[in-house]
Order: sequence, then structure tokens, then C-alpha cells
Amino acid sequence: MQRSPQCQNSAICKFTSMANTHSSSPSSFLVSGLQKILSKYSWKLRKIIKQEKRRTQIRRSGIEIDDFPGGADGFELISRFCYNNGTISITVENVSLLHCCSVFLGMSEKASLVNLLHQTEEFLDGVFYWSWNEIITCLKNCDPFFSYAESRGLIQKLLSSLLAKIAQNSDVSLLSFSSSSSSSSPETARSLNSPTICNGSTSRKAWAWWFQDLTVLSPKIIEHFLRALGSYGSHNNNLVLTRFLLHYLKTALHSNGGSIRYASTDYRGLADTAVHGVVLMGKTAFSCRGLFWVLRIVSGFGLSREGRAALERLIGGMLDQATLDDLLVSGGNGGVYDVNLVVRLIRLFVHYYDKVSLEKMKKVGELIDMYLGEIGPDPNLKISKFLGVAESLPDCARDSFDQVYRAIDIYLQSHPCLSLEERSRLCRCLNYEKLSLEACKDLAKNPRIPPRIAVQALASQHSIIQTAEFVSDDHSSLSSNSYKCINNSNNSNYQMVLYENNDNTSNLEMESSSDDKEDVKVNLERMQWRVVELEKVCREMKGQMARMVKLTPQHTRPLPRLC
Repeated sequence: MQRSPQCQNSAICKFTSMANTHSSSPSSFLVSGLQKILSKYSWKLRKIIKQEKRRTQIRRSGIEIDDFPGGADGFELISRFCYNNGTISITVENVSLLHCCSVFLGMSEKASLVNLLHQTEEFLDGVFYWSWNEIITCLKNCDPFFSYAESRGLIQKLLSSLLAKIAQNSDVSLLSFSSSSSSSSPETARSLNSPTICNGSTSRKAWAWWFQDLTVLSPKIIEHFLRALGSYGSHNNNLVLTRFLLHYLKTALHSNGGSIRYASTDYRGLADTAVHGVVLMGKTAFSCRGLFWVLRIVSGFGLSREGRAALERLIGGMLDQATLDDLLVSGGNGGVYDVNLVVRLIRLFVHYYDKVSLEKMKKVGELIDMYLGEIGPDPNLKISKFLGVAESLPDCARDSFDQVYRAIDIYLQSHPCLSLEERSRLCRCLNYEKLSLEACKDLAKNPRIPPRIAVQALASQHSIIQTAEFVSDDHSSLSSNSYKCINNSNNSNYQMVLYENNDNTSNLEMESSSDDKEDVKVNLERMQWRVVELEKVCREMKGQMARMVKLTPQHTRPLPRLC
């Protein structure tokens, strides 16, 4: 027999029969003897050799056997069986391959009373008495010839034994589990027949001891494992199987160095199955952080568009519970972070704005402002993406735009080559009226901010300064008569206190409580302090704006009078 080099990588085995005139030569004797020995135990091989002899009279001919189970390894085991007069040591490591080869070659009673098929079937009949590790080993060894083993029912038989072991060593049926996942040593399974009861729920170790063991199996076998339980694809409504799949995918991802895209087609169905279970369980089983963890795991396996959209909808509705670390998902298009994902999540959250409180919206606003400061130093971050994040929230989500301004400044420091037009475009996401005086002063002095933007920001403070001047000029004429407190619609940081004289002032004063008078006194003191501060800022702004006039083109509108 001559083993083809291709047998190592394909399921084709080839042997050559040589019928030359020197029949006494060692080579011709061995080949002739091999044909006779193999044909004795295989009726299919005997038939192939006879047909080949009738078809050709060429002295040197080759016979190819396509789709031979296990390739050269399988043919070698068969040869050993034949040369040992129909005997071979059958173990859990080789029984699956020997069985498939015996079926393929027809090594049954039809060929010989001492046949390999009967011996392997007899060995497999005891599969329900095998140990847990023996079943796992046999299943793992079926992977090179999986399709053939599956078509012969071997995979189903082994999985049935596997599920029986899980049920035997677990106190509750697998289909009824609804706890969190965990993993423990498989050798301790028998000690878990009486699971620990903790706070009315089954201990995690009592049913998840098999998680780690099954990670050595191929995705094709895991798919059949789920199908056997009726929980594959959209049929998955089992929390335990969902958590197992996440553990399986995480292990596969880590074992391949964090990237498994080359085999994404094998894992795609499992990833979609896991996501379907996660979405079905929703907020009751997974926190917002847990959902981000799920997204990181399944993203590397070619997740379907529908599955990703469903998972993102679930996360988007819980975005107010996220942290900055959750949002820092690695990017796959040259950027440090996946900014497009965050934009989609914000839009989903805003879509449900009518169902959430203003407090939650402001919480997301604070989170996004921190995120802007984190992504600003990325040199590959485009202005459009930065603005996409900054402008995705409504104006009511921010009481102050100081953090947005600081994020813009960080971005400008990391992108020093931006043109004047690009810097102006970047600043369009600012609401100047919601900038504090300190931030506005810093913006006016910032050389990275275009002069036109600085002028607009200063002009936005004009109404505040005018109000402060009004209060300052009229403060001396105010008496301690009755008063009205009116909230300023443009700035909620302080109140305007207006006094009026009329005939009923004495009555109103007597009706006012001492607490109200104390509040008025405090408000007046605050307003006086703010007037002094505004006057100081006004003088500084005058000097700053005078310097800006020299930098501003002549066609620019005249600066507003601040003081």
C-alpha cells in the first residue's frame, strides 16, 4: 500500500495494485497480500477491487476512495484490524472512527463473521455507563468526520448520553433552570446531587458544573446539543443555556487571542441564539453592564443585523444605568472607540424620552459629556463623529455646556491642524447661553477658538450683564416694602427681586412670614455679590473684545455694547 500525501488533508485514500511479471518481488507480494487481507473483512472494498480489475488490464492502477472517514488515520486503523486477524484494541478515543470506517467499508457479517462493525456497536452500547470525561472525549474525536458520524446517528447517541449525565448529576431539570451561571470542576458533579439552597434558590454550582467541560467541543456539536434540547436559534428561551453559550463564546474568543473572525460562520448561529435568549430575558436577568459585556462577546462572531439591533434596543432603553467604562467599546474602523455604537444607543434612548424622566435624561447627558472628553484625544476621530455624539442629545439634557466646551478644547489640542472653518464647525454644538461666566472667559482667551465664536459667546452673556446693571442701578432706590420674586427665564441661577409701592404694602408685609423675609435677604446678598462679579467680568470682556476687533474681518458686525 502506498499512502497518498493528500490523505493527510483530505478524505481521499489511495492504494495501488501492481501486477507485474515479477510476482515474486517483495513489493508486488505485499500489495497483492494487502488486497487479499483488506478484501477479506470488507465487502465494499472487495467489490471495488473486482470492478477495477474488470475495467482495466493495466499492470499499474490506482484506486481512490473518496470521503473516507478520518482520511489516512482511519485507513491506518482499518489496516491494523485486518492484519491482526480481525482484532484491535477499541477505546473511547478510537471507537467513533472505527465505527464510521466499518460502516463505510461494509465490514459487517456479510463480509466476515469476525467483523469490526459488530465489535464497535457492542462497545458503543455501553455508552450510558461511560464516565463524563469519556463521553466528552468521544464527542470531541468525532469532529474530523462530523458529517459522517452525524448521518449514522453516532452524534445523537453520544449527546443523549451527555444529557443523561447532566440530568443525573443535577437536582433540577435543565429546561427549568433560571439562575445565574457558574462553573466548577466536573469531577465534583456527583457531590452535587443535593444542591445547596441559598435564599430560596438553587445554588449555581449545582447545575453549571458542565459549562467549562463543553467548551472543548466544536461549534457544530454545540449546535446539535442545543437542537436536542429544542433551544436553538429563535427557540431559545432558556436562561441557563443562554449563559452557557455566553461562557462558551467567551472561552472561544479568549483562546483565539480575542479575534475569531476567520471562523465566524461556524459560531454565528450560536451567537444569534445567545442574543435571542438575552433579549427575551431582558432587564429581569441582565443589568446594563451585563448587556454591554454580552455585546462585547458576541460582536466578534459575525452577529446578524437583526440580533445586533435587538440587543442595542435593549441597551439603549437602559442607557441611564451605564457607566463611562461601559461606553468605551473598542472600535473596529481605525478608531480607538466605537463611536457609531454610542450614537446609536443615544438615539435609541432619546427615542424613548417620553417614557423616561428628565432626571434620567440629565444623567445620560452627564455621561455623554464625560464620554466626549474621553474620545477627544483620539487622532483618528472625525469632527462629524464628535458632533454626532455631542448633538445627539436634546438641549434639556444639559444644564451647563461647560463639559462640552472642555471636550472641544481637548479635541482641538489633539488636532492642531484643523482649519478655521473646521474649528468653527466643531463649536456649533455649544449653547453659549448655558456656558458659565468662567467657561466663557476661558473660551474668549483660548487661542484655539475662532474669534468669531468667541464674539458670539461673549454676546450671549450681554443680556445677563444688562440685567445685572439694571439691578445695580436700581438697588439704591429699593425699599423694604412688599416684593415679587420672578424666575428669570434666560438664566435659572438667580432670581430678580422687584419691589413695588402701593397702598397695600403694609398689609402684605404683615402677612409675610419671617422665613420669607430671610429668603429675600439671602437673595439680595447673592445678587449684590453677583453684580460686583459681573462688573469685574464686564471690564475684562471690554478689553478682550477690543483686542478681537483687530483680528475680526471688517465685514463682521459691530460688537454689542456690554457695559
